[in-house]
Amino acid sequence: MTRKTRAQSASVTMAMVAARAGVSAQTVSNALNAPELLRPETLERVREAVAELNYRPHRDARALRTRSSRLIGLAVRAADENGVLDRFLHALSLAAGESGYRILLFPASGGDAELAEYEALLSEHSVDAFALTHTDRGDPRPRWLLDHGVPFVSFGRAWGSRLDADWVDVDGADGTAQAVDHLVALGHRRIAFLGWPLGSAVGDDRRRGWTESMRLHRLPVRDLHAQSVGEVEKGAEAAARLLDAGATAVVAVSDTLATGAYLALRDRGLTAGRDVSVVGFDDTPAARVLSPGLTTLQQPLDRVGEECMRLLLARIKRPEAPPEHLLLPPRLVVRGSTAPAPPADGPAGSGGAPSHP
Repeated sequence: MTRKTRAQSASVTMAMVAARAGVSAQTVSNALNAPELLRPETLERVREAVAELNYRPHRDARALRTRSSRLIGLAVRAADENGVLDRFLHALSLAAGESGYRILLFPASGGDAELAEYEALLSEHSVDAFALTHTDRGDPRPRWLLDHGVPFVSFGRAWGSRLDADWVDVDGADGTAQAVDHLVALGHRRIAFLGWPLGSAVGDDRRRGWTESMRLHRLPVRDLHAQSVGEVEKGAEAAARLLDAGATAVVAVSDTLATGAYLALRDRGLTAGRDVSVVGFDDTPAARVLSPGLTTLQQPLDRVGEECMRLLLARIKRPEAPPEHLLLPPRLVVRGSTAPAPPADGPAGSGGAPSHP
């Protein structure tokens, strides 16, 4: 084979073979590693596509089928402000251990640098599969793993991607809708949303639940939403604007921003629950030690970890099986930060009725 021919074959991916044969990348992987599982006509179609494209299988991905390390790779990024991923990792580790696997953590920062870490782990035969977190729009990891026939599962949806792969996620929109329903039942009508800047897939999903529920209850949303980065002080600044708009309740995208709402209330001599109700998201340790305790949405992280491991083991065993998706609802945990709405002429937000230019 000439140098040019070798270079061309190296650039051909499993996804390209799958497209030529009209099958999934998992089916191509199965044709290369477990051909006895495929129907003869499907196997022949894949082999013809392999020959036409001069495809050379990724040797390290193929090695996963013949040498099992019983390790699942999981990239660790910057510190998780709410501790959600720490709790997910604990749940995933327990589920993996029950199946005879262990979780291998490695540092990564996203993008091409993270893909290089995946490549290195496969080259060392260090892992059998991967679990992904921090999924967002434009994530290159699912495509790379599918192209190389590597089993994986995501805690988080594909977010706009046309790729179809296994994932488990928590329904953020359902959670914020639960929060609005709870506050409406308490008599609140000016229910604000304190979220992250637009463009965050998770944040946008949680905002969508608030918007749709507010419209369902025929309540106003104008001037009742604000954005902030995930810091308590910045959250307090954004929450202050919502109080000025006359909000009697605030639904926050995270417990961190809900803590910012507490700070904004304190600066005005007001108290969460008694004067303005506040709901967070994630049920972090901070939610239980705030005074009053923070009403918040609790993610079913134990089940997320168990289901991610179940899907991953199924993918390792049957790479050609259709992908599975599981969307789990969070649970509203009611504490002292939510209470009946104050009287119409009582203190709300800045201490009176909102003023508008």
